[in-house]
Amino acid sequence: MITIHLDGTRLETEAGSRLKDIVKDRDPACCVAVIRPATKESEETDSFLLNTSSGEVGIEATAQGTAFINSLEIGDALPLHWSDRYAAAFGPFSSDISPDRKPHLYDRGDMVLGCGGYDPKKSYLIFCKMRHYADFGASSDGGVVARVVSGRGIVDRWSTGDAISAINPVMSWADVSRSFTTNDDDLVLEDGMEIITYAQIGALGYSPDHIGTEATDSVEHLLLAMQDGHFVVGRDTSTHIRDERLGRTDVPFEVSTHRHEGAVTLRTRGNSRGSVYIYTADVPRTPAHTTVGQVTHGIPLARLAKEGDVFCVKVEPRRFDLVGMSLGDALEAAAVRGIGVKSDADDELNIVVLQEPATTLESLSNGSVSLTTIALEKVIDIMLDAESAPASCDIFRRSTGLHLHSVGSMPFFFNFEEVYLFKPTMKKGTQIIPENIPRTVVPAGSLAITNDSRKGSGMVGVRLTENSEFGPTSEPFEGTNLIGRVLDQEKVRHLKEKEIVYIREVKP
Repeated sequence: MITIHLDGTRLETEAGSRLKDIVKDRDPACCVAVIRPATKESEETDSFLLNTSSGEVGIEATAQGTAFINSLEIGDALPLHWSDRYAAAFGPFSSDISPDRKPHLYDRGDMVLGCGGYDPKKSYLIFCKMRHYADFGASSDGGVVARVVSGRGIVDRWSTGDAISAINPVMSWADVSRSFTTNDDDLVLEDGMEIITYAQIGALGYSPDHIGTEATDSVEHLLLAMQDGHFVVGRDTSTHIRDERLGRTDVPFEVSTHRHEGAVTLRTRGNSRGSVYIYTADVPRTPAHTTVGQVTHGIPLARLAKEGDVFCVKVEPRRFDLVGMSLGDALEAAAVRGIGVKSDADDELNIVVLQEPATTLESLSNGSVSLTTIALEKVIDIMLDAESAPASCDIFRRSTGLHLHSVGSMPFFFNFEEVYLFKPTMKKGTQIIPENIPRTVVPAGSLAITNDSRKGSGMVGVRLTENSEFGPTSEPFEGTNLIGRVLDQEKVRHLKEKEIVYIREVKP
């Protein structure tokens, strides 16, 4: 038998076992991090990962602290003995420290080896939550053996019942050649190997017993960006990885913090605004980034991920968004989350088009939401062809609100013959390059947007009959970008000029 550490849990499996034998139902799109056991020649690391019942905490040991932590045996677990506004202590255990019997000055993030009653047999690991003077029964140098570099929010949340279950060394970058990401289910496992299958992110302001609303809009963007459970690495550097799928989206600046390892931020300025960043090294704060969360599990996965990698990510809390659902489904979804609902209608077939409050954190904090609905017959279902026209479909989604919810809206302009035109509001400077231009005939029900080769750039149209000369916006083929088709074509015939039209995107 061999021993494997799977997402922080120790398990035994037969020699020769493969990844698929211990990771069941793995998302095939997601890679996993594989950290091979260090060899005798490997450089000793001064970084450690503490697995606690509330999440992972990364620490960097001092010169004298490394030897102590490597020799520390915590048994099955090291329980939280006490906690207050200043510090939290885990233990007791036996050590060989010589108590100095004097107070020392400690900073937030210091991990201190101290003892109770000046008895080394009752030693504790003490984590400082703020700068203060204290007598922890530490040695004459103050007893600081390490400093917290990730998971400081977890330190603040520790309470009765919490415990440290494991303290594992974090690979040094000298060992990167022995650690990697893979999608290979047939990977043969080795004794002592560590496997990490996902990253967990705690959203800023959220904890089971308290919900803060200081970053509601930016956190909502994070929840939207990670809604599919994937982090797509568009860029990796020595300090961070970046998911760019919601890039070029305006995000408000709400909270500024130092970007410690494991911090999750959104860029608020420049071409990469709206992109999600996970930091793998400490860097200073900047007004170009707003903090939205902290990685609480799986930071080695972020360290090892390369450009083009996709890994699974879980964010707490899950997004709470009822827009686009039928009222019946919305009531069920809200009940599961323990949130009350006030609706402007009773018909459970109605479609939700507005939720107040709009963000997840505000909804969870309030415990109730108000919904505005519209009759199902007033909602037009469409299907977009993002594979053939990715840029044009992206512009259409952003201008109608479909990038935020499954239901969007746009004003109906006018119609003539079998052509129906719409004029969504587009951001100034939007460029619509020719894309997916029709070649022979435009089928009935085709949805298109006029490109920049024509004066009517940005106009959206539907043609209810096929045509071999003009597109859905009544422009020549060279001025037409096909973006999809309308499924509810008969509903289009009943539209009135200047009416706000609600559209719902149906996925293929």
